[in-house]
Amino acid sequence: MNKRLTFFFVFLILGAVGIVGYYFAKPFLAEKDQIALSDSARAAGTISVGIDNWVGYIPLCGKELRKRLHQSGLLLQCEDDNADYAARMKRLREGKLDFAVATVDSFILNGAPEDFPGIIIMVIDESKGGDALIARKDRLSKIDELKTKNFKIAFTPNSPSEHLLKAVSSHFDIASLRDKKGAWRVEVAGSQDARKKLEAGEVDAAVMWEPDVSRALNTKNLHKLLGTEDTRKLIVDILVVNREFAKNSPDKVKTVLSHYFKTLKSYRDQPALLQEEISLATKLNDAQATALQKGVRWINLTENARDWFKNDGLVKTIESTVEILLDHKDFPSNPLPGKDPYRLQYAAFVEAVAAETSQFGTTPNDGETLVDKRFLALSVDQWDSLTEVGTLKIRPITFQSGRAELGDEGREEIDLAAASLLHYPNFRILVKGHSGLRGDAAANRSLSLSRAEAVKQYLSAKHALDPNRIRATGLGSEKPLPRDPGEADRAYEYRLPRVELTLVTEAL
Repeated sequence: MNKRLTFFFVFLILGAVGIVGYYFAKPFLAEKDQIALSDSARAAGTISVGIDNWVGYIPLCGKELRKRLHQSGLLLQCEDDNADYAARMKRLREGKLDFAVATVDSFILNGAPEDFPGIIIMVIDESKGGDALIARKDRLSKIDELKTKNFKIAFTPNSPSEHLLKAVSSHFDIASLRDKKGAWRVEVAGSQDARKKLEAGEVDAAVMWEPDVSRALNTKNLHKLLGTEDTRKLIVDILVVNREFAKNSPDKVKTVLSHYFKTLKSYRDQPALLQEEISLATKLNDAQATALQKGVRWINLTENARDWFKNDGLVKTIESTVEILLDHKDFPSNPLPGKDPYRLQYAAFVEAVAAETSQFGTTPNDGETLVDKRFLALSVDQWDSLTEVGTLKIRPITFQSGRAELGDEGREEIDLAAASLLHYPNFRILVKGHSGLRGDAAANRSLSLSRAEAVKQYLSAKHALDPNRIRATGLGSEKPLPRDPGEADRAYEYRLPRVELTLVTEAL
């Protein structure tokens, strides 16, 4: 091949490479020119956040916060990954995201394999009715029936819906729900699909989120077994920051939080702004947007600093979440670094913003404060008219033989039960005392009542539960546990003396 021909082919190849390079670079160059000739050129940097379309994240990625950050020289870029939490945590570890949102359970599940690449700096919201377990009235009337009946439940895997099911399984001791290959599982792609299967009678129950919860409850023969409006610190959304970004750019982190809480205050002062943001983001009408808002409770600056960080609300949520995940064998052992929940959170940023609140006109007590519900005293007839929600996991609350004084082991078991009760603050508690089958029936009822009273008093004194919320009853040997197949007499008799904690409510 002569030199001219060689030169021609080299020129041709270089030309082709140049054309292809220009083709791929053209959008980038156009974007660069577009930014250079716009107000975006004034931005000192870009903040990237990994999100999905949960309504609780709208204040974090809405136009109000974008505007505020832009005025501070930061461009906000929210990247929706369709709730691919594993990919989100990987991108956070790789530094491709500065921030990521997650529920506490999804952060632990997906953050552990990535060596927890981020640190929790803020609680965004709690689900308050946005998620619910709905059932067909003719098939399931209460949670306890899940323990004895064959059933099918539709739910979206790797979502808050699945975590709600896990919590129900652990707290109410429904062993079948821990079977990851059980016939009960009907995995679906989203809340709408779950609702449709329930309405069509293809499943007995379904876990869904708004607006499908409201739509389902408007359907004849469907009712709510449990909704997150009656739970606390169970499904909690958090903001996580990349550790290196927090270390290298602490001023940017604080700026994001400062403007976020200003934005949240604007929405509280002008609800129409939030309504507009939700309608714009979801394409829903006003009625549907309002239903979405009712299912979420945003956590303000004061509550973040005081309730979630200073008073260990976040730590307790992390610990209880780990217990649920371990119960479902999602991990062989505690996955937290050093088994220390404090290593997943960092309060300094929220504390710094809270200390500066006077600079932007927000008082320390601004916003709603969550307080325990106070319960009115009920008559015997009123207690008898309440509806059972479900019985918490039966724990071996031990007493000395023939006596009603709690032993140390019994107190420890009640403490564990009280930790579960913290997640269900709106329900009353029926403490049922039971005895073995032997002995005088009247004496057994009296002893079982005394033991139930001892548990009630301990819950009130040690755990500050409203006495009006609790009723103690003694059933003696009237309602013994069903005998397990092949169970020995001695083992069965050992299980019979027990105290049960049943959650009840005025209406479902």
